[in-house]
Amino acid sequence: MGSEPSLSATAYINRIATVVPEHEVHGAFVARAGKLLRDRRALALFRRMAERSQIDSRWSCLPCGAEREDRIDEAGFYTLGRFPSTAARMRRYEQEAAPLAIRAVEALGLGAEAAAVTHLITITCTGFAAPGVDFALMRHFGLNPGLERSSVGFMGCHAAINALKLARHIVRSDPGAKVLLVSLELCTLHLQESENLEQVLSFLIFGDGCAAALVTAAPEGLALDSFQAVLVPETEQHISWRIGDAGFDMVLSGHVPAGVAEGLRQGTEAVLRGAAPEEIDLWAIHPGGRSVLDAVEGALALPATALETSRGVLRDHGNMSSATVLFVLRRMLEAARPGQRGCAMAFGPGMVAETMLFHTASPA
Repeated sequence: MGSEPSLSATAYINRIATVVPEHEVHGAFVARAGKLLRDRRALALFRRMAERSQIDSRWSCLPCGAEREDRIDEAGFYTLGRFPSTAARMRRYEQEAAPLAIRAVEALGLGAEAAAVTHLITITCTGFAAPGVDFALMRHFGLNPGLERSSVGFMGCHAAINALKLARHIVRSDPGAKVLLVSLELCTLHLQESENLEQVLSFLIFGDGCAAALVTAAPEGLALDSFQAVLVPETEQHISWRIGDAGFDMVLSGHVPAGVAEGLRQGTEAVLRGAAPEEIDLWAIHPGGRSVLDAVEGALALPATALETSRGVLRDHGNMSSATVLFVLRRMLEAARPGQRGCAMAFGPGMVAETMLFHTASPA
């Protein structure tokens, strides 16, 4: 008689790889904001906020080199008075998404392990097509055509935490599972032709990027200990993400940092499972923007050094929606010492903070 499957296996992020498109666009976008914001006072405030954003670079699948009077980007994807339809943006997503995802998985260095992958989880909220990125990865890397595929879609910036939660469930129920996660976001495909300052400011922080991760029961990397969602009441209007006729419409209210702080003040005990913030060595906080990181730091009374990794990712890449927290975790994984305790969190529509406790694996 066969034995019952073990439900006690610990799931580990064994490794993470990250890539971005080739076009750096942050400075060019700041310089060209006047094409959208024609009001002088609004433009002056935008530029002050850009200086305070703590972002040096953001990357896009769209080139933003030579400037023309009627264009935001070099190729004219965003031409004033003729911004693309949602269908045109999705065609560009299909064109750009698979090559970037392939680069990320190649950087993961699976080699012969690719044939042993049992589950593939793809994560995105910036584009949809079927067959999509999952099939492109299966073809390119020769993945088992019978593997189990899942898609975590349209959950916003906290989607990768939800995907890691799903991967943990898979490994705990099947310790032999090898789960490949790919989080891919092309946020710059959703620029809107708007003179609304708050909306244009939201475009200031978003960039494109892709992260791939391997999750198994092999005790290497970051052990996934527990997950906790924190819903902040009466804040649904502060973050929203809807499909419109001219791309996906983002609402990112200036009240988000206060909502984040209030949610953490109320939910810290549940998130940390009774631990005190000073007992956490690693804080992998989604850099939704400088003010969001400041809010987390203040709500948890963290030292100024606690969020250095998150601030570094914000500086180098901006906010890449769901992929961003994996960029933070990759940097931590490369520098962490065995036995450290960590907390990851990301924020998204709801308004919800999705959080994860983890620890770094100790040598055998």
